[in-house]
Amino acid sequence: MIEKMSFVTLAGPKTQIDYLVNNYLSKHDIHLENALTEFSSTEQFTTFTEENPFKSSLNKSHELMQLVHSPEKAEIQNLTVTEAEKFLDKIDEDLVDVRDEIAKLKEQIEQLNVDYATLVPFKTLNYTLKKIYDMEFFKYRFGKIPRVSFDKFESYLDPDINAIFITTLTEAETVYGVFFAPIEYFDDVEKDFKNIHFDEISIPRKYKGFPNDECLEISNKIIDLKEQISNKETEIDKIIEENKNKLVSAIRRIETAYSNFDVRKLAAVTRDSGVTFQVLCGWMTTKEAKKLHRETDNDVNVVCIVSDDVDDHKTKPPTKLKNFRLIKPFEMFVRMYGLPAYNEFDPTLFLTITYAFIFGIMFGDLGQGLCLVIGGAILYKVKKMDLAGIVCAAGVFSCIFGALFGSFFGFEFESLIHPLHSMVTLPFLGQINLVLVAAFLFGAFVILSTMILNIANAIKQKDLGKALFGPNAVTGFIFYASIIAVIVLYMTGNSLPGTILLMVMFVLPLVLIFLEVPLKNLLKKKKPIEESPGIFAATAFFELFDYLLTYLSNALSFLRIGVFAISHAAMMQVVMTLAGAENGGSANIAVVIIGNIIVLAMEGLVVGIQVLRLEYYEIFGRFYEGSGREFVPYRKRNKQ
Repeated sequence: MIEKMSFVTLAGPKTQIDYLVNNYLSKHDIHLENALTEFSSTEQFTTFTEENPFKSSLNKSHELMQLVHSPEKAEIQNLTVTEAEKFLDKIDEDLVDVRDEIAKLKEQIEQLNVDYATLVPFKTLNYTLKKIYDMEFFKYRFGKIPRVSFDKFESYLDPDINAIFITTLTEAETVYGVFFAPIEYFDDVEKDFKNIHFDEISIPRKYKGFPNDECLEISNKIIDLKEQISNKETEIDKIIEENKNKLVSAIRRIETAYSNFDVRKLAAVTRDSGVTFQVLCGWMTTKEAKKLHRETDNDVNVVCIVSDDVDDHKTKPPTKLKNFRLIKPFEMFVRMYGLPAYNEFDPTLFLTITYAFIFGIMFGDLGQGLCLVIGGAILYKVKKMDLAGIVCAAGVFSCIFGALFGSFFGFEFESLIHPLHSMVTLPFLGQINLVLVAAFLFGAFVILSTMILNIANAIKQKDLGKALFGPNAVTGFIFYASIIAVIVLYMTGNSLPGTILLMVMFVLPLVLIFLEVPLKNLLKKKKPIEESPGIFAATAFFELFDYLLTYLSNALSFLRIGVFAISHAAMMQVVMTLAGAENGGSANIAVVIIGNIIVLAMEGLVVGIQVLRLEYYEIFGRFYEGSGREFVPYRKRNKQ
């Protein structure tokens, strides 16, 4: 069901807005609206212009919150905004030095990683860097050469060049190494190497040993620095953990203060030069609004006005669903389609009944149904998953129809109906599966029920035309009910009354559906037809034809309920055959278990999706729009 809403207006001196927020808005569920939209003229009202003073504190609190482990376990203390800001500043100051040290250590690691990357290609060089630096008659260059250029160098240039190139690392695309040349030939040699795209790598002069030893030393230094960082981070964790309760309390207080101040964005402020007033507006449940009105009665700083006339306001009431605990999980499917508008019927109960009932028929097995009930109940209890609650409810009906169909994990027992073998003889059709007939009749009943709900919705929305004329209105109900009645009469051998009913009730509803638009316009005191009669007649004819096809397709869609019931029984029969249980044989338990798991997982998922498809396309489309907006109270938004 949808909770009844009232529109609440709160007014008071501009300087008392924080008082109003802290003492009333933070204690009651109110869906705030922009107050300026409620006034016909904005000449007397303006908005707050102050910038939120808690922005910097909020940013700081978010940074500190990232350091807190399991903040939800902290014991919240009552702090003022000033106390919270001072405490956050103190904690931040305590961490500044440690953070600076960590930053310096990370810079050292970054530089060492660069040095390591520079030296590592030359690890295989069997000379100390100091000896290379100190050579008197030779010059050198460390670097890399593209593999293609190096291959040409080895073939054509190497034998004739006045230099020695020592390869230290060969990769797929690059060759690393160092070349040496006498001082008098060095300039020419360097030009030759540049011609083969030699790219010099500068080795820091502080490294003087063997490149491999220097790399090992760098690695050890990095490990040592990382350990120092870890110690510093432990120091931070210790500071945070020791002050966890008060820190989280301060952060929450700042978040609340920031959110409370931002209420100003939705407030309207008078432009008078005298005492300036602020106005806040929003929607509350009628029960909560009355409670707030009583609380503010004797408060000289607040004026509270409660209006129960929802049509007298520019904003539409938000939707707040309130359903029994057993059907509350099914609200998830309603929200997926769209919340009902405030003046619309809440389909949660109807969806709960039809979804669980249809699922039970399509997946009727007592044993597998028990698995769904137990598994869904455990997950719903532990994880609070709405989907698990839906599975549990659907499992209950699987058990009911499993008992009706005589199936327990595929083992059959005596039952009233068997999806594969129960047949009925009908005129014109001969023998037909009883489950398919029942599915057709059930679908017809559901369609007629949705039409009744559409009529009730239209009456609730005070739209007489929508209630009387249309494929899902009174005219559609009479037409479809007559068709079903005629089919039932013919199938039961009562052809004469069926023909009379067909002649009397078939034509008139179709004519009224054909004239749906002009009849609705007449009720609204508008011109019956806007376009020419010819265009109207053609459009109305094709729409009527489309409606007739829709009636047929909807009825056939519900046949899938029976088809899935039959296919489920057939699949379980296959499992039992593979297990060797046909003709009273002894079943292979392993095959039975594996087969049931496969059917439960695969067909259970497919059936769940197919039932949801029926709900959305064949049921909801007839009476439900789902154009509502969710009731989001200030307190909930504040917590988020």
